[in-house]
Amino acid sequence: MNVEKKQLEKSQIELNVELSYEELKPYINQGTEKVSEETQIEGFRSGKAPYDVLKQKVGEMAILEKASRLAVNDTVQKAIDENLKRQPIGQPRVDITKLAPNEAMQYKVVIALLPEAELGEYKNLDIKSEEVKVEDKEVEDALKNLQERQTTEESVDRDAKEGDKVVVDVDMYQEGVAIEGGQSRDTAIIIGQQNLVPGFDDQIKSAKKSQEKKFSLTYPKEHHQKNLAGKNVDFKVVIKDVQERKMPELNDEFASNLGVGNLQELKKLVKDNLGKEKEQQAEQKTETKLVDKIIENSKFSDMPDVLVDNEVETIVSEIEQNIKDQGGKFEDYLKNIGKSKEQLMKDLSPDAIKRVKSALVIREIAQKEEVEVTKEDIDKKQQELLDQYKGYTKVEERVKEPSYRNYLQNVIANRKVIDKLKQWNLSQFQQQSSQQGDLNKDDQDKQQDQKTQESKKDKASPQQQTDSKENN
Repeated sequence: MNVEKKQLEKSQIELNVELSYEELKPYINQGTEKVSEETQIEGFRSGKAPYDVLKQKVGEMAILEKASRLAVNDTVQKAIDENLKRQPIGQPRVDITKLAPNEAMQYKVVIALLPEAELGEYKNLDIKSEEVKVEDKEVEDALKNLQERQTTEESVDRDAKEGDKVVVDVDMYQEGVAIEGGQSRDTAIIIGQQNLVPGFDDQIKSAKKSQEKKFSLTYPKEHHQKNLAGKNVDFKVVIKDVQERKMPELNDEFASNLGVGNLQELKKLVKDNLGKEKEQQAEQKTETKLVDKIIENSKFSDMPDVLVDNEVETIVSEIEQNIKDQGGKFEDYLKNIGKSKEQLMKDLSPDAIKRVKSALVIREIAQKEEVEVTKEDIDKKQQELLDQYKGYTKVEERVKEPSYRNYLQNVIANRKVIDKLKQWNLSQFQQQSSQQGDLNKDDQDKQQDQKTQESKKDKASPQQQTDSKENN
């Protein structure tokens, strides 16, 4: 087998593979047998018709085509392994370029490779973390949200007013034509919150159950629904129910109902939880800032389209899952942002490239710094997940799969690299390290003083040692 290698753009390699006729013969024999099994020829059992007879029946090229597929399947991986130093990604694209009776066979393989990352400086970058502070208003807003969750609702036979929940059917039109996606049924509106469009709540205030209201509103130019921003929209709204909302008073009883001793303890608990949440968010931002700086200092070869496309699909899947978890629909999300799925995927391409580069630099640092993940590391993480999802059979089965252990290995390795990067680059880690070094130095000085005193004592004269004992 002869292989010629050619470098293509975007981290792709082309391999031109040639199999001599002698190398192709065994596959022709196999192809003859396979075609014979698929073709009924009178006088011969399945798979036993000879080449010449079969050639007359189906044509020589049919046999050679079958042989070529067998030859490719058997040799393509060897050609890749022996000629590529970098890790291939995705499936290779194979095309037969020469196939003729009694001649050598040639085929072309095009495969994308994992891009190369040339690391720049990744230590002593002096990255500063964001300061975490919980404002009083944030605590107040969180407590108000808790009140909202404990609010009771009861249907009433009166005009709707500020603070009521009104259940409505909405139909939206432009110049008499129904707006696509502008119809909703049993939609809950809290009057005063202005969650739909400015002015909508004012139009249904004072309305009663079963009443129909028609009005027009102009959407703000900066509205998130791009297809409606700045446009005049006609509404037809049917009031289906008016519900009075009773919010509990924020006091010790309210805290007690939530399982907390009193209101003061509840406020402290809320503030602590907000602080922890902010710390996690700040930590994530700092880690992103750190990796972004390393990416900025590094150089990369071209990104294969297949790698970027796969990452874009992953991001879109994550968005879809998040929307689903929140009870929404991905189709509605696309309508709200005024984009098709294809447009969204195109817009996400820069984010996908950035994520690929992040993975590449972390991978390179792990190799350069010889970051190791032990079997015990994986066992521990796997057990943590099994404990966390105990009783969820499908999740437990997935976590136990060998392929998932490989995934965990990558996750743990990445975490170890990030932790090391924080130690090398974050100001507070370096400060702690310096302080620890000062403490260690103090300990060393104390130890040295103690050794010096002991040394002096050992060197004292017998009389001095006797005097010392008597004095003690």
